[in-house]
Amino acid sequence: MTMDVNPIQVQKYLKGADYPMTKDDLVSLAQKNGAPEDVIQQLQGMNRDEFNGPNAVTQAMKESSS
Repeated sequence: MTMDVNPIQVQKYLKGADYPMTKDDLVSLAQKNGAPEDVIQQLQGMNRDEFNGPNAVTQAMKESSS
């Protein structure tokens, strides 16, 4: 999977996140915040299941795209 969305843009859709959060919770929050399908797919494709903060999400997105 290639990283086709900007991690900064993704964080906008994760506004209100209360870390730590699971990947499923992040996806649900992004959907609630109106994230487009490409952002949802990027989040779903991450290789981790739990995140302790926004930096962990960004790192997982980078890892999943390599």
